Amino acid sequence: MKGLKIIVLAKQVPDTRNIGKDAMKEDGTVNRAALPAIFNPEDLNALEQALRLKDQFPGTEITMLTMGPGRANEILREGIYRGADDGILLTDRAFAGADTLATSYALSCAIRRIKDFDVIICGRQAIDGDTAQVGPQVAEKLNIPQITYAEEIVAADDKKIRIKRRLERGVETVECHYPVLVTVNGSAAPCRPRNAKRLMKYKKATGKSERANNEALEKLVAAKPYLDINEWTVNDIECDVNQLGLAGSPTKVKQIENIVFQAKEAKVLGNSDAEIDDLMKELIANHTIG
Repeated sequence: MKGLKIIVLAKQVPDTRNIGKDAMKEDGTVNRAALPAIFNPEDLNALEQALRLKDQFPGTEITMLTMGPGRANEILREGIYRGADDGILLTDRAFAGADTLATSYALSCAIRRIKDFDVIICGRQAIDGDTAQVGPQVAEKLNIPQITYAEEIVAADDKKIRIKRRLERGVETVECHYPVLVTVNGSAAPCRPRNAKRLMKYKKATGKSERANNEALEKLVAAKPYLDINEWTVNDIECDVNQLGLAGSPTKVKQIENIVFQAKEAKVLGNSDAEIDDLMKELIANHTIG
């Protein structure tokens, strides 16, 4: 079987475990500069599924695609350290403030420029929005089938892919022909660690925005072109600018709150089966479980 062409959609997200009073700007967008930036967890699960396909089928190529400011190159490097072949960063002020609709539109335009792909893989949702909308919206805009809530890629050949889905009601296995978009659950296998050899090879990989006014980095990339991370702007993709960023985003964030759960009631149980049975009945009756 020939190698597959895989695109992994990833996002650099603010660490929502550390939300403070400055987490939101006056215009209702997230103040990303005020929060630590991390690799979206479920996108790492998605990357692992792509890497397993690459392990299985020699010649498979994995391209990471993300959208954000120049510092988002960090997650592209992380993907390359783990086994991705290259990365593309969509970065332009015109993309700023995008909701899921504008984000999926920009990503779909970039994918159309890439053209050649068999599978698009991404995390089910990002922790900064929890909408689970971007992956399905990208599939709709590209007019390709989608498989959501994937937990494992069970098998693949040169025509189709078989995937196990984890749903609330249980597990199901489905097949689909290429091209297809797959969203991956956090219950999927965790991503492998960085590969030491790839880390040493690509640790100085940079994008154009990171090399600005740095002559040493420019010379290094000129001598070793594989260290250049692609950066695309609005001018590099065919798109309608009115559908990008805040202008193309009908969703507006009204308020962000940091909710801390506190235990206000406690119940002490003995070691008798009757007490445990009564507790289970109580939890079922108030819909805490069941």
